[in-house]
Amino acid sequence: MAHRPHASHSDQHTHGHSHGSGHGHGHGHLTDIDWAEMAPHLEAQAELFMPLYERALSWLGKEVTEPGLIVDAGSGPGVVSCLFAETFSGARVMAVDGSAPLLERAQQRAERLGYGDRLGTLAGELPGVLEELEYPADLLWAGRSLHHLGDQRAALTAFAEQLAPGGTLAIMEGGLPSRFLPRDLGFGRPGLEARLDALEAEWFARMRADLPGSVAETEDWAALLGAAGLKHARSRSFLLDLPAPASDRARAYIVASLTRLRDVFGDTLDPDDRAMLDRLLDPQDEAGVHRRADVFVLAAHTVHTAVKPV
Repeated sequence: MAHRPHASHSDQHTHGHSHGSGHGHGHGHLTDIDWAEMAPHLEAQAELFMPLYERALSWLGKEVTEPGLIVDAGSGPGVVSCLFAETFSGARVMAVDGSAPLLERAQQRAERLGYGDRLGTLAGELPGVLEELEYPADLLWAGRSLHHLGDQRAALTAFAEQLAPGGTLAIMEGGLPSRFLPRDLGFGRPGLEARLDALEAEWFARMRADLPGSVAETEDWAALLGAAGLKHARSRSFLLDLPAPASDRARAYIVASLTRLRDVFGDTLDPDDRAMLDRLLDPQDEAGVHRRADVFVLAAHTVHTAVKPV
């Protein structure tokens, strides 16, 4: 299982996680995604978003004291799994994903960073695969993977069942659409990203409706966590602010994200907006994102937590 997009701009949902099938605004249908092929992109995206994840995990560190077992449900290639191993130096981390090749990368990453003895992997589809855990989790993290499960309420209940008494469930869902571009690009109609957001919102609704066992659910995460038997629900949002002029790494992410949007929505885009995207993605165009000095990455992701009663 893994993280794929749901907030906007093509991969805002991936962040180094996979989903067994798919995560990604702007990736076509979930089952069409080859997550192993996506691995380098997933890793690059998660690494770019590392400041956001570091702040989120620092906050979790104040909420969760000395966890013994941390489960990363939808770990993908393990960028965030390894950050958990770094942040919680006494914990064992279990990376869980539907893609065995991505888990191999997670294990290799852990060994490269010196966490190989504290990171294990478990391959299988969420949430059922969690029943194979040998021990209950003190912290179970699901970063942008839950919305790829048809019945989110049932999945949260299954997640909660794998927690130790006093354990914490933390899900990263929602936030704000990513922004890369000024509202007025100097060509075309201002507000391109807002129009892309609208297309992505429709795509996300269709993606959810097409999932096996899909159940329509109001995204009141505090209520859903409470319905799963958990207490003390809290939410906090974390910001990624990479200002202009964008670094080469940030620029590559912007190019990849806009390319994916054009690939997925090219046939449904207004012709003028498609022409704008083509200009933005032309490496030779001075007005394109490869060359212009005013592109940036601004994103906000929200983490929701709750605790299993003792």
